[in-house]
Amino acid sequence: MNETLRLSGIRKGYHLGKPSEIRVLNGVDLTLNAGEVVALVAPSGAGKSTLLHIAGLLDTPDDGTVTIAGADLTGASDRSRTRARRDRIGFIYQFHHLLPEFTAAENIILPQLANGVSARAARSRAEDLLGRVGLSHRADHRPAEMSGGEQQRTAFCRALANGPGLLLADEPTGNLDPGTSDTVFAALLTLVRETGMAALIATHNLELAGRMDRVLRLDGGRLA
Repeated sequence: MNETLRLSGIRKGYHLGKPSEIRVLNGVDLTLNAGEVVALVAPSGAGKSTLLHIAGLLDTPDDGTVTIAGADLTGASDRSRTRARRDRIGFIYQFHHLLPEFTAAENIILPQLANGVSARAARSRAEDLLGRVGLSHRADHRPAEMSGGEQQRTAFCRALANGPGLLLADEPTGNLDPGTSDTVFAALLTLVRETGMAALIATHNLELAGRMDRVLRLDGGRLA
């Protein structure tokens, strides 16, 4: 299998205004392969968001290496990290963060235009992605005209707009009721499996975690 993400010896701590350091990550090792969907389960405050931010090049570790698609990006320049995030990584959060003044399709088109894709090709991909999650009829609706589940499915499509090889999701269904959560998660799994990307999904929902390929637990700054 092709290795998409490798974290080696990741350590991270914060002082938070105090002389003594609060150690959040204490030597995390993780390998994620293409086509693999992995659950990250952790109690609140255990450092799962920090781990996702480091994997997504939004934060830097105190020690250790971050390798994405074979490239060590730990000490890369801000420009290189920004390019890698744009081209190689998709992000999904608990809240959809859609731009309210734009339609569902436009929210998916915009990141493609920023990546140099033509307007016609970007529109075609947006419509294709929305169709895959059952939202073709919502393409020209703004977020305020959609349900919470529809907004989050649109956010999934936006995360996949530029064809990333790595998807990082932080409680992607945590803001939804159980029934909607199940529907939305099924749509996410379908998208990930069809595209063959690697996905690391943080969740408190053990039932959803059990539907993924592996479950990793973060506790005491280490994965188990």
